[in-house]
Amino acid sequence: MRPANRKPADRKSADPLHARPRKAPPFEFVLEALAPAAFWTRPMFGCLAVYVGEKIMLLLRDKPTAAGSNGVWLATTKQHHESLRMDFPHMRSIPVLGADITGWQILPAESPDFEEAALRACELILARDPRIGKTPKPKSRNKAAAAKAMKKPKRLAKSAITKARP
Repeated sequence: MRPANRKPADRKSADPLHARPRKAPPFEFVLEALAPAAFWTRPMFGCLAVYVGEKIMLLLRDKPTAAGSNGVWLATTKQHHESLRMDFPHMRSIPVLGADITGWQILPAESPDFEEAALRACELILARDPRIGKTPKPKSRNKAAAAKAMKKPKRLAKSAITKARP
């Protein structure tokens, strides 16, 4: 029996012919420029992450909230900020990530040279510029499960124990 507070299932959503159309990716011209790189994308935090191989290269963000953080986010490291700023004078830290300077930098959508800068970033990615792109850290297990695994000693099978005795 269905709880009283649940709405009946919407039959249209279960019907593939009435599926919601996918939202167009933000700044689609960036994806078109990266086509020769055989990239792949993945939704991340309401944005679109762009990978080439195992490296995350960009995050495309165009959302109504915190519009100052809309644009092309470059995955880089602090050591490359100064040299990248020579190529991208309007590049800056990302407001929604806090006051600290992070490895991520933004080519803001509101800057006058946004499209030109975004296409230049694509050229650098296609040229395999080492300043752009990060290999994500491997996902770790749940912290509680990891702590539990650290406390619990591994048990050896009886057969392993008897074989180890002289």
